[in-house]
Amino acid sequence: MISSTIDRYAYVSLELRKDEKVVIRSLDFDIVSILDSIAEIRYDGNLDFAKAVIRTMGKPAEGLNIHISCNAPPGSGLGSSSALIVGVVGAMKHLHDQALTSYEIADAAYRIEREELKIQGGMQDQYAATFGGLNFIEFKADGVVVNPLRIRPEILNELSTHLVLCNTGRTRLSSKILRRQIKSYERGDELVLKKLEGLKRLASKLKDSLLTGHVEKVGPLLDEDWELKRQLDSKISTSFLDKISKIAKASGASGGKILGAGGGGYFLFYCDPEHRPKLEKSLKNAGCALEHFSFEPSGLQTWKVNENGVVS
Repeated sequence: MISSTIDRYAYVSLELRKDEKVVIRSLDFDIVSILDSIAEIRYDGNLDFAKAVIRTMGKPAEGLNIHISCNAPPGSGLGSSSALIVGVVGAMKHLHDQALTSYEIADAAYRIEREELKIQGGMQDQYAATFGGLNFIEFKADGVVVNPLRIRPEILNELSTHLVLCNTGRTRLSSKILRRQIKSYERGDELVLKKLEGLKRLASKLKDSLLTGHVEKVGPLLDEDWELKRQLDSKISTSFLDKISKIAKASGASGGKILGAGGGGYFLFYCDPEHRPKLEKSLKNAGCALEHFSFEPSGLQTWKVNENGVVS
């Protein structure tokens, strides 16, 4: 698969306390969870991802204040939940002074989200957030391989002029959609297997198009991806999403797809720059919000600030 990070960020800060409590605070939603011990941890839908990281990686002898925030909304398809887990794993790794590779951090985040919290889904978001940049990620029986794509800056700049990020305003619970897809795959559903194989081939085509600078192929490839993806499950698309896709195509988009599992969230459309004003106006009139974005080359970053405010 092809993944890319953009300028939407998850932030995690840790501060040692003088007692043994762990206080987790979401700055976005003003939610607080206070833990006296790891044994007290209960998954109740209240900042569970941070609790799961603490239970898995271990609480230090001192107490902690943990502050989290993210400027990608939940249920958007932008991988915000996985990015937050990666952020907490990275912060705890820094606190414990653990020598973990990027692969180990991504794998730990995946296992926390999928096994500890039992949230259905793949592992692409954890690897994307950890490594950052534009990557061709291969998921094999014996492990994951992240291949950074060295796209020339002028190709990325040209690509950026053609892409439109559209917030449909509809959020979704991706785990239900993914759970059904996983069950279909496990029972060997021929239609699902065929569509998944088609999506795999499209990823290779997109990689080749980006590396060779043939950005004009991106729109049709996104469109083909969406047509295959929406056949994986009846809930991936909705009448509203179908309407938005038709409006975009009628307004100059040569292709587009829903990001993430589907059911809502963000559309990514491709259009020639001369059609962009008409496309953006049509999407706004349909009730969507448009958001500017830039490609982000960096993944997880951690650092320390001492008591005098000096970064090290």
